[in-house]
Amino acid sequence: MSQPSRPKLANGKQPGSILESLLPDIEEKLQDKIKDDTMTSPIQKIFFGCPGTGKSYQISNDDLGGVVKTALGIDKDVHPENLIKTVFHPEYTYGDFMGKLMPMTMKDGNKTSVYYQFYEGHFLKALGQAYKNIIKAEKVENAQNVALVIDEINRGNSSAIFGTVFQLLDRLDQPKNGIEKGWSAYGINISDLEFTKLAELIGFTYGGTNQKLTEYQYSEIDEKGTLGSKYFTNIFEKIKIKVELNTNTAVGSSIRIPPNLSIFGTMNTSDNSIYFMDNAFKRRWEWEYVDWSQDNDEKLNNVILEGYGNDDSGNPKKWTNLVKQFNDFIKKNHNSVRSGRIEDMQIGYRFINTGTVTENQIKNKLMFFIWDSVFNRDKNPLRELLGNDKELVTFGDFIKYHQEFVTNLLKYPNK
Repeated sequence: MSQPSRPKLANGKQPGSILESLLPDIEEKLQDKIKDDTMTSPIQKIFFGCPGTGKSYQISNDDLGGVVKTALGIDKDVHPENLIKTVFHPEYTYGDFMGKLMPMTMKDGNKTSVYYQFYEGHFLKALGQAYKNIIKAEKVENAQNVALVIDEINRGNSSAIFGTVFQLLDRLDQPKNGIEKGWSAYGINISDLEFTKLAELIGFTYGGTNQKLTEYQYSEIDEKGTLGSKYFTNIFEKIKIKVELNTNTAVGSSIRIPPNLSIFGTMNTSDNSIYFMDNAFKRRWEWEYVDWSQDNDEKLNNVILEGYGNDDSGNPKKWTNLVKQFNDFIKKNHNSVRSGRIEDMQIGYRFINTGTVTENQIKNKLMFFIWDSVFNRDKNPLRELLGNDKELVTFGDFIKYHQEFVTNLLKYPNK
């Protein structure tokens, strides 16, 4: 499918003034839409820790909203468009992140034709929404925040996925050369397809040409809102898309991450070896370690172990107590832990994230984890826990003693 041509500059206009000024009544109409959930300062942070510590929960959740609500004012129930989530994996690519052409088929009677459509990636979608919010607010500091959340950021090849976007991660900590604090310190060029899709995401639709000037309608205003010579000015300058004159055509455009776009990542320390993160990539992020003991959600105290009886007080045994004992057991037997990476092998309360923890979950998730990942080379700590008379050759041997495993672990080290 052919793409519309790039927006053209009106004759005599200087670079960066691709759009004409908003009419006062249109400005007023847009300002009425602005709410109080505007930006403070951008966050660019990776939360890391052992499995089940609630890293994603801290960023965004259905209970209190998480960091995206408390720090950025993003209420996903009111403005779901301001929260974009994705998960990296080994097959995730730059095209999934920024955008890519996909073949489509169309039937007309007995005739089938193939055309191509450009689909935006998660980053381009978040970027377009952030720019759109700036246009609505007119002033950057009044723009609603947007958050891009990347779960399992190290399960994909982050260097290849970010590609040239990597350059945008450097943010200004103070104004420089007319660019406000929070913008990317450097811009990158984008392709024609990416530029056209970005204009569409911001809210413009292709409206044809008039006197060699490509026009785009801004759909949220009215039919007069065309990206051309009448109503918009400096919009692309505001969002830091640089424009050069070339036969009255917008070319060589570049983009920067705006201050109202925050990016979050999560990663399990135990998965750190899946894809290597170089130091140049790491230093562009803030990092926050999430310890398993920091999860103070009171609801976790109600999670019981089903099928394992009661404690000495006659109450059902609790999952939180088993997690504490499990992690203490790992620390005290650190010499037998694979590679000596203790923090990688501990678990959080959400390692099994259900209202009740069953025998099958203990056997097939918790016991398999400690058998296969924690003490995969040295099974002596498990033999000592269960009693040295137990024969532990296979995992099948081990899970036969799941009752003893839970009972002895809860009493550890005084069995």
